[in-house]
Amino acid sequence: MCGIVAAVSDRNVVPVLVQGLARLEYRGYDSCGVAVQNGGLQRARSTARVAELQAQIAADKFAGNTGIAHTRWATHGVPSQGNAHPHFSFGTGEAGVKAGQIALVHNGIIENHDALRAVLRAKGYVFVSQTDTEVIAHLIDSLYDGDLFEAVKVALPQLHGAYAIAVFCKDEPHRIIGARAGSPLILGVGKEHSENFMASDAMALAGVTDQIVYLEEGDVVDMQLGKYWIFGKADGWSKALEAAQRPVKTVLAHSGAAELGPYRHYMQKEIFEQPRAIADTLEGVNAIVPELFDTLMTHPAGANAHAVFKKIDRVLILACGTSYYSGCTAKYWLESIAQIPTQVEVASEYRYRDSVPDQNTLVVTITQSGETADTLAALRHAQSLGMKHTLTICNVATSAMVRECSLAYITRAGVEIGVASTKAFTTQLAGLFLLTLALAQSKGRLTESQEAEHLQAMRRLPAALQAVLALEPQLISWAEDFAKHDNALFLGRGMHYPIALEGALKLKEISYIHAEAYPAGELKHGPLALVTSAMPVVTVAPNDALIDKLKSNMHEVRARGGVLYVLADADSKIESEEGIHVIRMPANYGALSPLLHVVPLQLLAYHTALVRGTDVDKPRNLAKSVTVE
Repeated sequence: MCGIVAAVSDRNVVPVLVQGLARLEYRGYDSCGVAVQNGGLQRARSTARVAELQAQIAADKFAGNTGIAHTRWATHGVPSQGNAHPHFSFGTGEAGVKAGQIALVHNGIIENHDALRAVLRAKGYVFVSQTDTEVIAHLIDSLYDGDLFEAVKVALPQLHGAYAIAVFCKDEPHRIIGARAGSPLILGVGKEHSENFMASDAMALAGVTDQIVYLEEGDVVDMQLGKYWIFGKADGWSKALEAAQRPVKTVLAHSGAAELGPYRHYMQKEIFEQPRAIADTLEGVNAIVPELFDTLMTHPAGANAHAVFKKIDRVLILACGTSYYSGCTAKYWLESIAQIPTQVEVASEYRYRDSVPDQNTLVVTITQSGETADTLAALRHAQSLGMKHTLTICNVATSAMVRECSLAYITRAGVEIGVASTKAFTTQLAGLFLLTLALAQSKGRLTESQEAEHLQAMRRLPAALQAVLALEPQLISWAEDFAKHDNALFLGRGMHYPIALEGALKLKEISYIHAEAYPAGELKHGPLALVTSAMPVVTVAPNDALIDKLKSNMHEVRARGGVLYVLADADSKIESEEGIHVIRMPANYGALSPLLHVVPLQLLAYHTALVRGTDVDKPRNLAKSVTVE
């Protein structure tokens, strides 16, 4: 959540800052702002989108060669111009307190901001915002004595919580100090103009530099014209920071990935990119052999996925939101195909309850960004309990999650801009299905004929997804009905129950229609009380072993006057009639059916949101990369 861009150069950096903000806007869009060092501190802030901020900056002829920028997802304080970043230090009433010398942007949450605020007020500092971030600016100001790096270094141990910061001082041109603990921050090494950059994501710097340094947890960077120094923790904050070497990597973050092309919204684009994303994720998968995951996975030298898989006797999946639903789906695969007991935990809950650790457990984290704060914290908790076998299914090879897990399977969804995840979800499912087959193979529970059948189905997935996408016109018709309602119910059974959950989440996220999902067999245990003709009931109806049970549940809905919207496999023998609207899917796709059935639910949510006129890509109160608890 939130996005940072910073730059020092011998040219005007404002265009770079604003371009970077536009590419990071999906991380937070409650407000945005830019500050530059221009003989003093100059700032522009807006509660509108980055495009409006850009117009404001152009009108004011805003310029500078040292600057920071931020796009915000509000935590402390309402979205307002006064709470927007960057924040300046400001104090009065005590000798020696200098007003307006520090400018700072911050991602994360400072948990002890109230205590720090009381101390700083006593020193004469004036708070003009409701944010926790302003505390950091005043704290650094209070410690400043001519060397910004030293002031930041002393301030950081006093901050409890998570942060990525970029800060500069009006008295030290061409110098920005950055630090990260719990939130991502990268360094971009300039190729010309003696310039250097910082950002939350390499995509912000696409076209500016492809030379990227991924800062590690606890790193502090001193960035100046044509040079930089990185310092890491020695042994906790009780000891001095030590100079650290971090590798410079060439990262081809194409700016074109953030272009809409012929689509109206990023979500629509990303829904239709799913056949390609699945094909890319499965590239090179020709057989489930012992060496497969060692070939396809990112892992430290010497790691042996196959050897780990032979040792483990259970799986623990940790994830949040959409990723959690992909894990719930994988539980069905892991227990039925690999025959391995599997537990799926909401990451934000796992580390706050007593659990029973098992050293023979494979801890699997699932995250699109690889920076999800709750999932990272849950991983570290599991590791602290002695569970050392860790694997992540992740879309970002350079993320903190990949670095902290001993094994990683990188999906190839590409950049996902829309806040409501689509292609990241289906590629996670593809990766989890591969993991299931690899575990089954390592345990001797996958015959050659079963392996061949599963792999053939996986290879055909892109074409099958194209066939489902062709159903869009029918889903547009459904959306016109859905847009009239404020509540909806989603039903599924077995491994399609998590798909119903995901469909309800999508509708909630972008159309603001209240939607709930239940296992269809649970209808009579409570939810049936809600069913009337005013509540559409979406039913995921694959032609599997539970189809007859599901048909009985559908009759229960119709008997109460409920209106059904059914996604039925071609061979399920469910026909449209009064009160039952049916969209015919392809023939049943076996174990991989969830990947097909989720796509029409994505399209339904998208087109319903269009009819209701909501902001599809940037739904209210949400942001893409959840880097705070």
